[in-house]
Amino acid sequence: MPKWSEYREAARSRGALALELYVVQSEPAADPDALKETLPRHLEYQKEMEDRGVLVFAGPVSDETGEDMNGAGMIIYRAGSFEEARSFAQADPMHAEGRRSFTLKRWLINEGSLTVSLSLSGQRGRID
Repeated sequence: MPKWSEYREAARSRGALALELYVVQSEPAADPDALKETLPRHLEYQKEMEDRGVLVFAGPVSDETGEDMNGAGMIIYRAGSFEEARSFAQADPMHAEGRRSFTLKRWLINEGSLTVSLSLSGQRGRID
């Protein structure tokens, strides 16, 4: 397999979007009560990161059956480097307080679509 930077440049040269984002896969490392206790601080941090334009997407993920919650989540950051993305993840109260552990990976977005619908007079929005 090629180096990440080589692949990113090859994707760009063939006309792909090649948007580099950072994926945090967050797994429970504490009991459910401890997770619940930290949740308000975690959500406050997420809102702060969203307001700064750093947080792209975040939310819980199901277990492997697709039926149950297990306390895991996924966070997608915009960052200038892998190290900066790691610092964002480490500062999240869930990780800083040891309630969750995380792995960090680069994500290169090349294909896909996103539809955003805004109603200006109705002050409503929808993402599909």
